[in-house]
Amino acid sequence: ANATPNTPTVIAEPVVPPAPPPPVVTSGRASVVGSWDARDATGGNCKVTLSSAPALDLYKASASGCPNKDLARVSAWDFRDGEVYLYQPGGTVAARLRQGGGALEGALTKSGASLALAR
Repeated sequence: ANATPNTPTVIAEPVVPPAPPPPVVTSGRASVVGSWDARDATGGNCKVTLSSAPALDLYKASASGCPNKDLARVSAWDFRDGEVYLYQPGGTVAARLRQGGGALEGALTKSGASLALAR
């Protein structure tokens, strides 16, 4: 009988690299993704959408129909230390909002006017 060499059977399998770790979701970021109704101090009402798509080191955002110029130019957002930051192109912070009771409340950075985002 011919002796089989004692080598472990190697099954050729495609090498699958390990999946990258999921992005760290700080509590709150996932819960604020989506469309919001923004209302500023003047009562102006518009839509702000916070996307989960990464844009450089931030996330994409868009505003539609906003009478407020600062809000209308929002293009990105981030969630830091329990606050949502809305950014304009170039990295200017347009507004800072805190989560409270299912809504986001804060102020426009430039004017200090109050701003609220609600579902």
